[in-house]
Amino acid sequence: MRLNIWNQYNLEVQKKINFGFLKRTFFYISLLYFFIYFFKNIDQVSFAINIETNGINLFLSLLFCIFSIYFNAYAWKFIVIWFGKNSKNNNLVSFYVLTNVLKYVPGGIWHFVERFNFIKKISNAQLAFYSTLIEPYFMLCGAFLLASLGIIFSPLYLLFLLPLIFLNRKLIYIVLERLENLKVKASKSLNFENSKNQFERKINLNSFFPTSAFLLEIGFVLSKFIGFYICLNTFNTNDGLNIFYLLVIFSLSWSLGLIVPAAPSGVGIFEACILFFIGKNIPQHIIFVTLIYFRVISTSADLMLSFPFIIRRFLKKV
Repeated sequence: MRLNIWNQYNLEVQKKINFGFLKRTFFYISLLYFFIYFFKNIDQVSFAINIETNGINLFLSLLFCIFSIYFNAYAWKFIVIWFGKNSKNNNLVSFYVLTNVLKYVPGGIWHFVERFNFIKKISNAQLAFYSTLIEPYFMLCGAFLLASLGIIFSPLYLLFLLPLIFLNRKLIYIVLERLENLKVKASKSLNFENSKNQFERKINLNSFFPTSAFLLEIGFVLSKFIGFYICLNTFNTNDGLNIFYLLVIFSLSWSLGLIVPAAPSGVGIFEACILFFIGKNIPQHIIFVTLIYFRVISTSADLMLSFPFIIRRFLKKV
């Protein structure tokens, strides 16, 4: 009884708070901060690069961004299996990779829609909805675990381990309930009608903790970071960069880009957070150029792998 009252209270609070407005405001402030940074350093910013000298580094950065997409795809596959889908068909991986580019489409939900429809065809609507909805939470937990390495700087970083506590069979339903309330727009787009009885009947978690999926999400964030680190070393000639410090900052910044869906794939949010957290530990013009190149590289990786999907969609419209 008390739990139902508390849930009703939370719903009322969420209705009164305009989260959409807050997310958009944070997004615009981040973009403004990013452009202020650019104009303050415009006289030092140069995007010229020697391909003969730095081409290998840029290629390696692209390669690790590609690896990260496959880590993410395999993580999603194991999430679906954890939620009760017995088939281990690798079409899950290829379909995830092909539709990954849709996260850049305004609205930020169309990659979820495609994946929901795909899983729904081979399983049921409940498993499709919740396995698709929970995947960003897995990514967030993986990124927060890496961010918690900041405990070497402050014990407060241990707080980033709190979301990981709910990533188990006993408490995952609480997470799903909260995510469903926050993703009302996605629920409407998927035409999903929730039913608690259907949920309990159609979702059958295979183990207490989703070890494989979680480790793959950690691999996803680490691969992204390695791509970023290689890109940074391409432009930064100074030695003595603290790789753990950079990993913590990268994980935090990427997490904030994920949490604020007003930005497609965290565009603007991630960059502004990196600039803010790093401060003057790295020359401003160097980190700015690195962020631009890394965004182009990571987006190019998505476009390259999703090219067959884009062509197929284009031909259907012609």
